[in-house]
Order: sequence, then structure tokens, then C-alpha cells
Amino acid sequence: MPMLGERFPSLMKGVERVARSVYLASTDRDAVKSIVALGLVEELKRSYERVGVFRPILRHNDGTDHVLDLLKTRDTIEADRKVRIGTTYQHFHQAPRAAMEQVLTRYEAFKTLCDVVVVVGSDHTDVPGGEELTLNARMAATLGTPVILVVPTTGWTPRQVLASAELASATIKAQFAKMIGVIANRCGPEEIGSMRAQLGHLDVPTAAIPDSRIALAPTLGAVMDAVGGHLVSGDPAALGLEVLNMSIAAQEVEHVLAHIAPRSVVFFPGDRVGVLLGLAATHSDPNFPGLAGLILGSGYMPDRAVLDLARSLAGDLPIIATHKDSFSAAAASTLVRGHLDLSSQDKAEAALAAFEEGVDAHQFVEAMESFGRETLTPLAFQQSLTVQARRDPKRIVLPEGSDDRILRAAAQITALGAANITILGKPDTILARASELGIDLSKATLVDPSDDELVERFADLYAKLRAHKGMTKDKALAVMTSSETYFGTMMVHTGMADGMVSGAIHTTADTIRPAFEIIKTKPGTAVVSSVFLMAMADRVLVFGDCAVNPNPTPAQLAGIAIDSAATAAAFGVEPRVALLSYSTGTSGLGPAVEAVTEATRLARQAAPDLALDGPLQYDAAVVASVGAAKSPSSPVAGRATVLIFPDLNSGNITYKAVQRSAGAVAIGPVLQGLRKPVNDLSRGALVEDIVATIIITACQAQASAN
Repeated sequence: MPMLGERFPSLMKGVERVARSVYLASTDRDAVKSIVALGLVEELKRSYERVGVFRPILRHNDGTDHVLDLLKTRDTIEADRKVRIGTTYQHFHQAPRAAMEQVLTRYEAFKTLCDVVVVVGSDHTDVPGGEELTLNARMAATLGTPVILVVPTTGWTPRQVLASAELASATIKAQFAKMIGVIANRCGPEEIGSMRAQLGHLDVPTAAIPDSRIALAPTLGAVMDAVGGHLVSGDPAALGLEVLNMSIAAQEVEHVLAHIAPRSVVFFPGDRVGVLLGLAATHSDPNFPGLAGLILGSGYMPDRAVLDLARSLAGDLPIIATHKDSFSAAAASTLVRGHLDLSSQDKAEAALAAFEEGVDAHQFVEAMESFGRETLTPLAFQQSLTVQARRDPKRIVLPEGSDDRILRAAAQITALGAANITILGKPDTILARASELGIDLSKATLVDPSDDELVERFADLYAKLRAHKGMTKDKALAVMTSSETYFGTMMVHTGMADGMVSGAIHTTADTIRPAFEIIKTKPGTAVVSSVFLMAMADRVLVFGDCAVNPNPTPAQLAGIAIDSAATAAAFGVEPRVALLSYSTGTSGLGPAVEAVTEATRLARQAAPDLALDGPLQYDAAVVASVGAAKSPSSPVAGRATVLIFPDLNSGNITYKAVQRSAGAVAIGPVLQGLRKPVNDLSRGALVEDIVATIIITACQAQASAN
């Protein structure tokens, strides 16, 4: 039996370089993730050339987003804002799975432009807080991105912030995402020390950012809009300045001056001429704090002479008029939320200063760089296969062009660009049916299996291939004209196609028998076998053989193990192979255990570089604690990804039990050991099952070509 590296050189290649990433999630909108995002982007630019920002979910359907608008001016990716956005709340509420697929597809595309991606999670606007954290954690797991949790501190004690972070950590872990850091934001100066001390109880890097009033202060323009006011005097550009304080002038001017703080907006009725002129004069006096603006309430306006005098005293100080009374206007102003945006450079600089003061960014970057993806959700796995198939689209023939499911699947595959599809059938009939179904098959190749030239050619070849079995030219012609699966298999054999998918109409025997006769097995393959790709909630396992061989010999079992490892690697699953039994190691005796022991020996001999062990019980193979207890020196116990069952009975029962009881997505059976891939469908297959099988076949064809 040849060495593993000789048979499957793709297993020995280095891992493809992919962009690093980090996902910012929060427990509440008051956490203000944008400050952390801005600081991380600036920090990452010191080490990475291509730093990009991605927003998985936006609130507004028109794509407007002040956070993205700010951050995309700070990152180093020249990309349209549309490619930086996953989906919207509305789309997610209407079609959660489709929205998640769209986010993943767009993220994968954007990631190719970057060395590192900062993913800024949703903003707690349309979903209750706890549910939204769950959504973001699930999103991070699907994207394969580690999480930095940002928690607010306003109104909370350090101990309460710690409890909030611990609860959020459990939520994140429950969704199979990994939290690599916690940052408490907007801390009061008096609580920074105790906040850091409390967060130090967590087992991840932590930080506490001091509150920055300028960074989160509302602009005067936002206050003006909130009170329904309009500018009657002053510089319009000053509406972009931050408001740090608000006060109501309910007293005479000399008493008001005692309570004025820097960058204040002062509310008072428009008929209080003395207050207006006194505050206007004060604004230009360097001995008094500079004001942000004056808001004249109750619909009163001073006459033109007074307003001109105030203008001459105050210069460019904005004076705003509103019909609201002073108390109502002030109340409306307190509801205005400040945020980081492009309107103020001061805000961005203040935010960066606060971040640098409170965060040792290096430890968070280091945690991100050391993150190794352990979670692979079913959606992420299927998406990764699609991405892989699209890199080098292969030609897949579908011999069952009379089935609507096949036509729909073909349309989806060609739209994805995941394979070049050939459909067998009468072209006019197929196109007419496609028109009735409303699907586009313009990118598919349609081949008539009764084409005289191809039938003649294939019959000649088939007669020669099976001459030792008594095959004649006349018999071969009869086979080629009566069986689309034989015709399709000949297309694969002659290089007109790279793989075939059948079984929506035909039996398993009708699909597999031609492959055994014509394509045959790879050199060194002990037996043709199958695997199921079991997409669990947090990982992908490979089960073999669950569909073909009833009672494999030890030599065949060893071959199945090695072939299954190669299949796993072809689909991006690191192969760690466990040969299963009712016994772990030498704890049990009997012919069944001895057969697995011998198969393990043969497999190790044939593939010494492969992480492989047996016999192992199922729990010892996949549960870390059990593996450590039962087989502490095993290279795969507790972390196996490829599970080889001793016979078809146990394999088929187990895959169905896991599929139905654990809610796993079972993709397969995937045939292995053939020179070129041919895969069988269930006759009850749904369109999405057919699409998945075509993509898998295309990926197998890529591996076969290496």
C-alpha cells in the first residue's frame, strides 16, 4: 500500500493563507463598539497592510451607517461600501437562513481583499439585548471569527460589569463562538482601577476605557434637530461642534453666568433680551467658558436691532430659535445620542486617545493572531465547499435531465459558478421545461444521449473495456442507447466531464455499476467505499463506511481509513482518524476487536504520517475528557475528525442516529476510491441535497486532478 503523501500530495501542502479577523460584539448599545473598532483599526494598521472593516447587519435598508462611514475612511481597503455590508435587520427578520448565507458569502468575498478584518457587530436597535448577543455570537461562529466583547459601565458597579461579562461569555460559548477578550467602555475616572481589578478574574485579556465626553457628545446640529429649531444667527459650520453641557437660564444673567460650563448650550425664552445680550458678550470674553450655542424658546424672537447687537457681541456663536418652551426643548435635547461620525475630527481623536489610555492593544491582537478555528457550523462548511469549488470549476455531468429537481439544481450551480454543468436529455425538451419552471439554463451544456456520433464512439470504447466479459459492439450499442448513466459515465471516462451525479431517478446500482466497470478504482485502493460528511452544530466529522461495504476485511478497513482521511482533507477537514470498536485499546477481546487492531496496524504501516489510532470507542474518539482518561497517549483520542466504523451495520445505524438525534446535516454518501468521482443521490433528494452533492463532486474532481 503506497505512502499517504504519495497517493494524496494535497495533504502535504501548506495551509492556504487567509485573512485574520476579529468580531466586536456588545451586551448593550451603550457599550459604543465604534470606539473600540476605531482603536483596533489604528492598532492593526501598524502590523498589517490591508486592514478592512465589515458590518454584518445594518439597521437601515438604504445602507446608511455612520459607524461604517467613519471606519472605512480609517482602514486601508479601497472597496465600495456595498461589499462591506452583509445584510439588514429587515432581511434577517424575513428570512434568517437566507440572510445568514448572504452575510457569509459577502464576508468571504470581502475577506479576500484583506490581511485582517474587523467585523463590527450589530447595534442593539431592533432586537432585545440578550437575543441580539446570541445572534452576534452565532454570526461570529459562522464566520469563524473570534469575539472581543465590549461591555458598558454607565450606571453599573465593577462587580456588576464582571457579572454581565461572565453571563455574556456563557452566551457566546453556547453558540460555539470563542471570546478572546473583554473591554469595559465609558468608565468613570474613579472606577478605572477597580474595574480592571474585577475584570482580571476573567481568563481572557481585559481592558477598561475611560469615558470620553467629546467622543460621544451630541453635535449642536443634532440638538437643533431634536428641538425642531432653525439657525437665526452664527456660523452653520459650528453646528458640527460637540455639546458638552446643557443648562436652562431661569434666572437673571449674573446668576446664570455662575453655572455656565465650557461648550454649553443655554436654553431660555426668546424675550429674555438681557440674558441673550449678557451671554453673547460673555462668549467673546476669554475669562469665561466658550459656549456651544444659544437656543431661544417659546417662539419668541427679539427685534432686529437686539439680534444684530447680539450677533456683533457673539460673533459666529450659533443662535437657534424653536417654538418649544425652554424646559421642553432641554428635555428633548437630553435624548439626543452622540456618536462617532465623519462630522467631527475632534470626536475621532478623543476616542483614539481614550482607547490608547485604557487598552493594551497588543494583547488583544496577539489573542486574535493565536486564534485557531475549532468551530465549523454546517452553513460555514457548505459555504467553504462552494468557495473551494468556484476556485477551479469542474465539469459535472447530470444524466437525469427529465427531473425538475436536477434542472433547478443545475440552474443554481451555474448561477453560483461552482461547476460547469452538462445535462443529458433532449435539448429542446429541457429548454422548454426550464422556461416553464422559470429557471435559466443558458450557462449549462445540453447533450442528447442519443447522439449517433457519441453513441458510436462510446460503444466502441465500452466493448473494448468489457471484452474480457464477453461484451460485443452490438451489446455495447444497446447499453449506450438504453442507459443515461452508462452514457454519462463514458463522458467522465473520456474526459468530456470530470465527475457525475446521478440517482434522483436511477437506483444506486444503476449509478455505481457503470463506474465500477468503466472508471474503476485508483491504484492502491483496497475497495471503493463511502463517507458521510456530518456537519454538526460546531464541527464537521467524516463517517465511513456507512453505505457500501457490509463486512470489510482488516486490509479493506485500513484502506477505507486512508481514503477517508484523503476525502476529509479534500474538503478542508484536518484528518485525525479513529478506527472504532466496542473496545478502547486492549480493554476488550474478541474477533471484532482483533480485526480493528489489525486494520490499525496496516493503516499505520501504509500511512505513517497520518494521525490515526484504534481501536477506540466512539466517546473516547470524540470527547476530550473521555479520550484523555481512556487513551491519554493517543494522537487522536478526544479530537478525532474521521471515524471509521468496523462494518456497514454499525456505520449506517450511527450516521442516521446522529443525523436525527443531534440535528446534524448529513452530506453524502460520498464515494471514494474511484479514479474519477461519481456520486449517488437518494431518490427522495431535495434540490438543496442535489446542489450539495454536485459541489462535493466538483471538489473531489479538483482533488483527483492534483
